[in-house]
Amino acid sequence: MILRLMLLATLLVPSIALAEIPTATPEEVGMAGPIAPAIDKEIEKALDEKKMPGCVVVVVRHGKIVYEKAHGNRRIVPDVEPMTLDTVFDMASLTKPISTATSIMQLVEQGKIDVDQPVSKYLPEFKGNGKEDITVRQLMIHVSGLTPDNHVNDYLEGWDKAYEKICDLKLLSPPGDKFRYSDVGFLLLGEMVSRVSGQPLDQYAKEHVFLPLGMTESGYNPPEALQQRAVTTQEVDGVWLKGTVHDPRARLCQGVAGHAGLFSTPHDLVLYGLGMLAAQNEGEGHVLKPETLKKMTASYDAVGNLRGLGWDKKSGYSSNRGASMTDAAYGHGGFTGTAMWIDPGLDLVVIFLSNRVHPDGKGSVNQLAGRIGTIAADACLAGEKSADNQAGTKLGIDVLANSKFAALQGKKVGLIANHTSRDKAGKGTHILLHESPDVELVTIFSPEHGFAGLLDQSHIGDSVEPTTGVPVKSLYGKTRKPTKEQLAGVDTLVFDIQDIGCRFYTYIATMGLAMEAAAEQDLEFIVLDRPNPLGGAVIDGPMLDDDSRTFVRFHEIPVRHGMTIGELAKLLKAERGLKTKLTIIPLEDWQRDELLYETGLPWRNTSPNMRNLAQALIYPGVGLLETTNVSVGRGTDTPFEILGAPWIDGPKLANAINAYEIPGVKAIGVEFTPTSSKYEGELCGGVNFIITDWSKFETLDLGWAVAASLKKLYPNDWETKRLPTLLGSQEVLDMINDGKTPAEIKATYQKDLAEFAKRREPFLLYE
Repeated sequence: MILRLMLLATLLVPSIALAEIPTATPEEVGMAGPIAPAIDKEIEKALDEKKMPGCVVVVVRHGKIVYEKAHGNRRIVPDVEPMTLDTVFDMASLTKPISTATSIMQLVEQGKIDVDQPVSKYLPEFKGNGKEDITVRQLMIHVSGLTPDNHVNDYLEGWDKAYEKICDLKLLSPPGDKFRYSDVGFLLLGEMVSRVSGQPLDQYAKEHVFLPLGMTESGYNPPEALQQRAVTTQEVDGVWLKGTVHDPRARLCQGVAGHAGLFSTPHDLVLYGLGMLAAQNEGEGHVLKPETLKKMTASYDAVGNLRGLGWDKKSGYSSNRGASMTDAAYGHGGFTGTAMWIDPGLDLVVIFLSNRVHPDGKGSVNQLAGRIGTIAADACLAGEKSADNQAGTKLGIDVLANSKFAALQGKKVGLIANHTSRDKAGKGTHILLHESPDVELVTIFSPEHGFAGLLDQSHIGDSVEPTTGVPVKSLYGKTRKPTKEQLAGVDTLVFDIQDIGCRFYTYIATMGLAMEAAAEQDLEFIVLDRPNPLGGAVIDGPMLDDDSRTFVRFHEIPVRHGMTIGELAKLLKAERGLKTKLTIIPLEDWQRDELLYETGLPWRNTSPNMRNLAQALIYPGVGLLETTNVSVGRGTDTPFEILGAPWIDGPKLANAINAYEIPGVKAIGVEFTPTSSKYEGELCGGVNFIITDWSKFETLDLGWAVAASLKKLYPNDWETKRLPTLLGSQEVLDMINDGKTPAEIKATYQKDLAEFAKRREPFLLYE
């Protein structure tokens, strides 16, 4: 006993853990702007929708906490306990990387385990039925061929008997043949730690991982003091679980298992994350050598998924990953509603801990965690871009303001604008024009979704902008083109709305019709340019058929046109023969290959259902299918990131889509119930799209893969009669209905794209 106490005292050496973790504002660590409002908004919405009773979120950059907040409650039944920053959480599957895999990698570092050796070398009983060929690495990246979980009854007599039954299991597929997330594999890895180290997993992890990092409140079977501030999960046999592991197999293993059982706090996870980043930089306070951590967190092919040794990288389980995190990022989630991602490329740690299974197991938080990660990563990327390029990209409105509104001196302005019409600092264009002594703001014109961008309805009326008192005339009501009466008193129309780079997004049509009105009334037309958030290098999708123009098919351009709104204005003037007196106030410091997160500019929802850059990138491919009888996620938290219908089998559709091997994206089967729009209140099977590589992902390829899969799997259920509404190509429609492959569909319009590239060349403003 004395020796044990001496050992623990030795382990508690001064390190990063014993100092207070410093705090900073996001701006002080190179992030763009405050992140708290965006994160708080996402969490408040999730709480309102009962996705969870509460959570704690911590964001750390450059070793400093930039966001740390407890939301909601850690218990709502049978009584209410508020969530606090020191809440103890059931980590669930975060046990796998933090405890089990880290312990395994220490033993690898010591030369006691080789990840490319058979598991049976370390667990001799684990053989037969083809299992003798399974390697340690295959267990760690989930390609062993083992079942995800054997029956819970196998654990009723405790771990020793359960281990015997695991050793008797047959494989579901040959080792290395299929990615199949397996708790069984990590149960075996936990046993391996015990056998090789000579210590039980919980004891080994505490002495060699947790305590050296200062994680004094992390471990299995937490003591009474920690149980008192633990989250409550679910009721089992009339008892609410609080400080007792939620996972039934781990519970039957006396709370200690390789796949689940760890309890920890937000503070301790910060220490773990900082320890991993310290190892990355060969700093203080780490428990793995840099070369070991590099091996652990590298990207390994897991049959079409990317996994680390114990960590997720980019796989079908990555919906809790920030979409714009770098390829170096690694993380994991847990069934109880936990997630942690560490991004060495951004020197960023994002921790999301909830009790989403309380009280009834129906919560859902993975996508929320992913959105929070995206907010944090976007802020890092935007901040880095700004640092590299001083203020980053300057918008047309910023350039105009810097010129003291020279182009509008003495003008009577009609401003076509909405909630996205702001300068880089976030100040509304209408406010800037109203405050300028040399400009008279006469009228505001609003597009689809209204001036505030909150309305999702077919007819929007006129209103008054409350701050300035300027009347707002709707261009999505009785008319979609400014009338002579509406333009009374105006000599210059100014267009300043953020587009998203997709042909059927209606802001293009609003601008084009306003240009026609300006020509007819002999008005000047000025476009304050904004970047194409999808970049300007890629053009893709079929051209619009001749003589098929509508409000959502406004001009003969491809679905993804790769032009800014200013460049489109030049093209429309020339190709439609408009006499418009057109002026473009161009962007400064923008390059064609830059997506929005590379500009230093923040994302602002361009419409009620366009809530992040990932959705905008997916939209051209998935959005064009929404006129068929599928839901594209309207009425959910993740529009356009999911697609489904009551008659769809999600995993089956996901497998069909993934079989086309579309670069940069994976589909995973899900279920969802829209709260509005198509299939309101109905349970839908479907798929969640996860972008795994932004540089390789081509959204139209995904759209064709979804269409081909729906046609193949559900020829009698999927209705395509309204598909032309956005598609605008009879040839592509015929190919979809004929069951052609994505590659065959894509080949049909390559000549048209080459011709369009030449067509647009005279109108491009940026390199």
